[in-house]
Amino acid sequence: MGAPIDGAAGVRGNRFFDEALLDNAPALAARDPGGMLRAIASAGAQVREATSLTAEVDLTHLADEGRPRAVVVVGAGTAARTGDILTTIAGPRCLVPVLTHRSVDVPGWIGAADVVLAVSASGRSPEALAVAEAAGRRGARLIGIGAPGSPLQSVAERYRAPFIPVPRRGAARANLWGLTVPVLLTARALGLVKVNEADLAESATRLDQEADRCRPTAETFVNRAKTLALNLAGSVPVIWGDSPLAAVAAVRFGDMLSANARYPIVTDALGEAGRGRVGLLDGVFGALAAAERDIFADPDLDGVTEDPSRLRVVLLCDGGLADENSAAQTTDRRAEVVQDIAARRGIEVDVLTAEGGSALERFASLVAATDFASVYLGLGHGLDPMAVPAVTELKEQLRK
Repeated sequence: MGAPIDGAAGVRGNRFFDEALLDNAPALAARDPGGMLRAIASAGAQVREATSLTAEVDLTHLADEGRPRAVVVVGAGTAARTGDILTTIAGPRCLVPVLTHRSVDVPGWIGAADVVLAVSASGRSPEALAVAEAAGRRGARLIGIGAPGSPLQSVAERYRAPFIPVPRRGAARANLWGLTVPVLLTARALGLVKVNEADLAESATRLDQEADRCRPTAETFVNRAKTLALNLAGSVPVIWGDSPLAAVAAVRFGDMLSANARYPIVTDALGEAGRGRVGLLDGVFGALAAAERDIFADPDLDGVTEDPSRLRVVLLCDGGLADENSAAQTTDRRAEVVQDIAARRGIEVDVLTAEGGSALERFASLVAATDFASVYLGLGHGLDPMAVPAVTELKEQLRK
């Protein structure tokens, strides 16, 4: 373990990745005292629980006032990511704009013609509370989603708005599915998305299957999350998604890598990457770094320490894309071309392809594997995924 960094009590870890740790389940558990692996393994259970909790809240009246002018999902971090997921599941044919708002500054245009979903795992997010309060005063259709007994529930009750209580378990980022399902079902009540009980059940089952495939006791050679963590170790991850759905999964992976493994990352939709960021492959962490690498060097015999400043590309591919829109062939071709360009520059590429029928299930298959990979990567560096001292310090300083 490294020594604490001056002025940053609680910072522990190793710069170099401990590969042997991956297949040592007891050691993994010892380095994960907060139970992050257990928390993300509960994703399937979260879907079922959130489906049940949402069914207990009467949302039928939301559609009584007709189609809203806009749907605004308000929150920060993981809570805000639920809005991105809703936008993707609703798709470009949705007749109502779905917007994600991440600020305490309340948009001046929000009013009685709009629907506002205030989402917060703790129920204390300043962003969710500020906009929920303003939405209630302005007569917007308000829905609160978050921890029971929280300030957000009080705001919802004050304006006689529905509130969906979602028990928080562990870090907010491990509660993605508990927050996402109520958002999707609220949108369904408004007639904006077609998410049925079968989609939810199949997604929950998929999450359970991925949790089993990626469990700590599954060895690296059959565990795609551990394999991905090992491949990313010591690199600068570049994560691109080949469809809107896969792009949201890529951004989620970036969120989890930053929080759990403390890695700097680059994420984007593959289409956007092709308009500029693909140039990273030619840069000082890409082709130039690969050109200086001696593939025959033995670090143990030659005393060579490999420079970890190199790119590693991860492509998240939407396996069901070809059945849904005419742009599929162009998108698939772009993924193939990017792999070829990277290979000719000596840059390694990992490809994860979504599995499942519905869009929600395919998204679940990508998120589950990459969530586990982010935790394994952090644990391999001796980091406790639940303890992020810099975040704690930031919050404490802002409270002052």
